[in-house]
Amino acid sequence: MIRQYELVERVRAYHPDVDEDRLNRAYVYTVKMHGTQKRASGDPYFSHPVEVAGLMTDLRMDEDTIITALLHDTVEDTLTTIEDVEDKFGGEVARLVDGVTKLSKIEAQTEDERAAENLRKFLLAISDDIRVLLVKLADRLHNMRTLHFIGNEEKRRRIARETMDIYAPLAERIGMYEFMHEMQLLAFEQLEPDAYKTIADRLAQIRKKGETEVEAISQTIKLAMMEADLNVQVSGREKHPYSIWRKMQERHVAFEQLTDINAFRIITETEGDCYRVLGALHKRWQMVPGRFKDFISTPKRNGYRSIHTTIMFDGNMRVEVQIRSRAMHDANEYGLAAHWAYKQSDKADGQAGWIRDLIEILETSHGAEELLENTRMAMYQDRIFAFSPKGTLHQLPKGSTPVDFAYAVHTDLGDKSVGAKVNGRHVPLRTPLVNGDMVEILKSDAQVPQPSWLNFVATGKARAAIRRHVRLQERDELIEIGRDLYNDIATRMPGKVGKKALNAAVKRLDYQSEEDLMYDVGAGTIADIALMEALVPGFDAGETADWGASGHAISIRGLTPGMGYQLGECCHPIPGDRIVGLRIEGKPVEVHTIDCDALASGIDADWVDLSWGKGSDGGSARLRVILHNRPGTLGEVAGIFGFHKANILHLRLTSRDLDFHSFEIDLEVHDLPHLMRIISALRASEAVANADRVYDAAPTKTEEKQETHV
Repeated sequence: MIRQYELVERVRAYHPDVDEDRLNRAYVYTVKMHGTQKRASGDPYFSHPVEVAGLMTDLRMDEDTIITALLHDTVEDTLTTIEDVEDKFGGEVARLVDGVTKLSKIEAQTEDERAAENLRKFLLAISDDIRVLLVKLADRLHNMRTLHFIGNEEKRRRIARETMDIYAPLAERIGMYEFMHEMQLLAFEQLEPDAYKTIADRLAQIRKKGETEVEAISQTIKLAMMEADLNVQVSGREKHPYSIWRKMQERHVAFEQLTDINAFRIITETEGDCYRVLGALHKRWQMVPGRFKDFISTPKRNGYRSIHTTIMFDGNMRVEVQIRSRAMHDANEYGLAAHWAYKQSDKADGQAGWIRDLIEILETSHGAEELLENTRMAMYQDRIFAFSPKGTLHQLPKGSTPVDFAYAVHTDLGDKSVGAKVNGRHVPLRTPLVNGDMVEILKSDAQVPQPSWLNFVATGKARAAIRRHVRLQERDELIEIGRDLYNDIATRMPGKVGKKALNAAVKRLDYQSEEDLMYDVGAGTIADIALMEALVPGFDAGETADWGASGHAISIRGLTPGMGYQLGECCHPIPGDRIVGLRIEGKPVEVHTIDCDALASGIDADWVDLSWGKGSDGGSARLRVILHNRPGTLGEVAGIFGFHKANILHLRLTSRDLDFHSFEIDLEVHDLPHLMRIISALRASEAVANADRVYDAAPTKTEEKQETHV
């Protein structure tokens, strides 16, 4: 453990004018307040904040940050209050300590909810002052170093998983690679103990057999640089077990098949020397295609700058080499902390700009699981570079699409995206982008985010924005349905129900507003009887002769399938069909045809009389078509669909023999008359043996094996 005078000397080494008395008082205060508390290792508890403060001195942090590290657990684990901290050490330290506090006392129903609430408050704190993040990362790193002392395996794994999913990516995103690598290594040891031991043992064996190999390669590279008249520093290092394990998983190879378990670093004096070193390397050794990245020309979003290349050393050994200047190296190892100077400007540090994206996700995410999912996506490490038509560079996760790109530029552009050009060519919005793509987004003020985009977007920012819009639209549509259902309920009452009775019912049922009540009516979370009793206290349901016979069919025209209502997948209703709705608590109204077999299965739900509404258009119907087994019949059927301007959504081969092939086809049509014209045309074709509409056609296991998508 670092002694009091040692801590002060460490700070004085880079900050000669430090207030030594203030540092000493903070050290003594944390020792006094934690008193006889012990850690799982048996050490005094105050050893933890002291070690965290030591990590802050390694980063050459300012006086307030060092004191914050010393006091970061006092408010949570002792009788100290934020007011005490402010009184003794000032408002700046009190604010930082409040931001770093672990928040473990938050009560939640599930682990995800607790973790999400901690993350929510944490993100808000670091958006205010990045030093909160630096202290928190040091706190987590020291806790990981002593994690093995915790006896409960489940608790160790939970902490390790949280570290791997949240804290290591956070360290990576601000360029603190030393912190990231150590946290990943310690978490990997807990999460995959067998894999960790196997790889560590293999590395130890290799180390014994070839301790001089790394040094020999380093010397050979250095001699080649000297011949090119370049003054550089060359070092070799063994890759971390977790890094090796990830490569094995990604490439689906065994340990023995990896040829690049060692990495070499060349440090130059200037940026220009980096490119001269690269030229000398590629002139002497053949480079491996596809393994070259220039992060000097296009730095990572966290500010990381270096050149990465892989060469074939002595003809058969892959050697990974990183080339960087001394200034780049210092910045890369500790990232944002290595050049902490944001207080000198009114603007936030460029490296921390990604935090704004996290805060936007925070504001638009709904629920614990969604917040955790979106933030993990936002901190995903493997990234690509794409450019706007004006040359602006955007970094995105691998697998990102034009929709992700649009949301990265601006949320409003993402919301209004209708198409995209990639490298000058029109492409679907779901097209994955690759490194170097130039992306132009086409927008329309009439466009809104589509729920289907959730099936292919890769960024947390895009997913959070789309889900927010979907929730708002779903709420609006359920409120609209709720009003129609309320009017239907009101007509069944023995007397006229006015606005005054409705306002009273809102209060009796403890709703904040009329809209909240209508939402629950539409969602089916309040029973009709309960609503009637709230409207007219003492009301007897037996007074109404026929509950379901109001004589009023509720129109669903203008509502969006999947929002306010859902079309039954069993019967595929389309405009023109006679329909009814099933109200199941907590779900949108399910729409079925009146003769759907599901209605006879005894589903526990309230029935609602529905209508499509005048002018309703669009839906999908399912057909079973039996074709003669001869060339060209399927093409003829496709021609019939095209002639009638009907789009094939899904085609499945269900059976075949020597004479006939049977297909089930999901078809996009306007309405029932449109569908009947298509069926008539199919039956008139020489290619078709039979054609019928299918109301309930769940495929058998045999049919699923024969399934074909178009």
